[in-house]
Amino acid sequence: MGVMPSMLENGAPPVGRTVDWVDPDMNDEAVDEPPFTARRGSTKRRAVWENRNRLLKLGLSIVLLLGVCGFGSAWLGVKATSIKSNLEAASGLVPQLKQEIVASDANAAANTAAKLREHTSKARTDADDPVWKLASGLPWLGPNLGAISEVAQAADDVSALGLTPLVSVYESLNWDALIPTGAGSSLQPLQAAAPSVASSAYAVRSSSERLERIDTSQLLPQVAGPLKEATAEMKRATGALASASDVADVAPGMLGVDGVRNYLVIVQNNAEARASGGIPGALALLTLDKGRLSLGAQSSAGDIGIMSPALPVDPQQQQIYSTRLGKYMQDVNLTPDFPTAASTAQAMWEKKTGKQVDGVISIDPVVLGYILQATGPVAITGPELAEVKAAGLPTELTGSNVVPTLLSDVYARIPQPKLQDAYFAGVAKEVFSALSAGKGEAKGLMIGITRGTEEGRVLLWSANTAEQTVISKYPLSGSISGPSVAPSQFGAYFNDGTGAKMDYYVRRTVQLIKECPADGYEQIRVRITSKNLAPGDAATSLPAYVTGGGVFGVKPGTVQTNIVAYGPVQANVESASVDGQKTPFAPYLHANRPVGVVAQQLAPGESKIVEFTFGKIVQHNEPNLVVTPNVQPVKDVVLPTQKASCE
Repeated sequence: MGVMPSMLENGAPPVGRTVDWVDPDMNDEAVDEPPFTARRGSTKRRAVWENRNRLLKLGLSIVLLLGVCGFGSAWLGVKATSIKSNLEAASGLVPQLKQEIVASDANAAANTAAKLREHTSKARTDADDPVWKLASGLPWLGPNLGAISEVAQAADDVSALGLTPLVSVYESLNWDALIPTGAGSSLQPLQAAAPSVASSAYAVRSSSERLERIDTSQLLPQVAGPLKEATAEMKRATGALASASDVADVAPGMLGVDGVRNYLVIVQNNAEARASGGIPGALALLTLDKGRLSLGAQSSAGDIGIMSPALPVDPQQQQIYSTRLGKYMQDVNLTPDFPTAASTAQAMWEKKTGKQVDGVISIDPVVLGYILQATGPVAITGPELAEVKAAGLPTELTGSNVVPTLLSDVYARIPQPKLQDAYFAGVAKEVFSALSAGKGEAKGLMIGITRGTEEGRVLLWSANTAEQTVISKYPLSGSISGPSVAPSQFGAYFNDGTGAKMDYYVRRTVQLIKECPADGYEQIRVRITSKNLAPGDAATSLPAYVTGGGVFGVKPGTVQTNIVAYGPVQANVESASVDGQKTPFAPYLHANRPVGVVAQQLAPGESKIVEFTFGKIVQHNEPNLVVTPNVQPVKDVVLPTQKASCE
């Protein structure tokens, strides 16, 4: 009992009252409030403190997040700058590497390849950074960072798995020793390099395909633009390495590394047009044995004679070009399809001579000129030398005089066809003798042969199915169908109808005119402009052997040509015109490609424009054009595509 007053005096709550907290500043009235009032006040104050705590935590979180984001953004900026500078540095070394390879400077190329790898490796390491990879998963920014990572990875793969081993293999090759000569060439290094070249080609192709799969629709222009350039460059590199791989694969065998190979060499004469170049003139048997080159039996197309009965040929081509395809060696290449012409020529040669050949090689006098530019002049020293001197023809042929000599002067000064053929054969023999003797450096020879190949003047066919499968991938095959033919490819080919050598005087241009689409299909015209530059008095001033002398119903001095135009697969050839006026034409089909043929005559000084219109073209690719190579540079014949304004 004595305790209670004391407790009350000390401010203890009386029985029946509840106070959750006591504020010493509060007066007695506040303390004496009813119980529910005290509970309401405490709840308010607790809520205030809890809200303050939440705001404090949120603020701290935001500050922390902003700090992380600021750091991350700065870090990403540093990495992006590093990736960009390293990839640009690597890209800047590529032209230098190309020049060193072309110059056959293996040591310099190896050093440049190593520097290039340092840059691509650094770019890849930066793109593999954890912060960069984490940010690649973010919306909007992520796809751009991911695309940059793919480019860095692809560049490093190309450098490490493509360029470095390729340069290493290149360093071990003696390119001069790879050129066939009379003493033979060392083919084993090239054969040994084949697996490495194939691996490099595979690595680059895989990287190229990876870049092509990137979705560019969400990318910033600053990323999409360089990605597009990198993808295009990678695609070009893929094609180049695939070609190198194929060469390393089939070249040793075709050059006789495993045994003797014999090839029929046909020298086409552009003075009398045929679809693939010119009438077959000189023929020769070329033997390759472990890189050792020798020229055997020589002949002419006329010596082969007439095939009776005619050899069987593809019915579609026979319908367009007649049975002459399988009857005369001079006409096997009325068709532009070289595999057909070559296999027919092989059969004719073997039937006439009894000697088997493993393939057919075709060149023309323009290519002989390219080769002579590398080997230097050759002298005519055979039994025909006396006739050459008597006729006033040059006894030394160079890269600059071989074309006019073989395609014009020889006919003007040597009237006998047999002696003309002998002169052709003598020239071919001397050129191959120069090659056999090892004259000329490898680089110059390769440049000349490559140029001839690009112009369609060098053609190759192998009787070996596996080798021909590889060859058929490239324009070198001279195919009008198959993997070497572009989806939207057009062709303009010329066959002489004069029976003479007047095509030396004809100048042509060929151009594609892209019209506006109709009903969802492309429409393209093939425009062929031809002019006869023969002198006005050609009928009397030129030899009858050159003009034809009217034997085949064509007035001397006039040139008659069968112009053949090919369109792409599944298209239609709809019309033809001469100088803007519709003209009858012969429509055909060859390997599912539409073909139109128009015969044209040109008097001296006369020019005409023949146009073929192709419609229902389902391909929307950029069209390309292949033409018969003549005495003109092909770049002067094929004009840029003209496009209509379709608005």
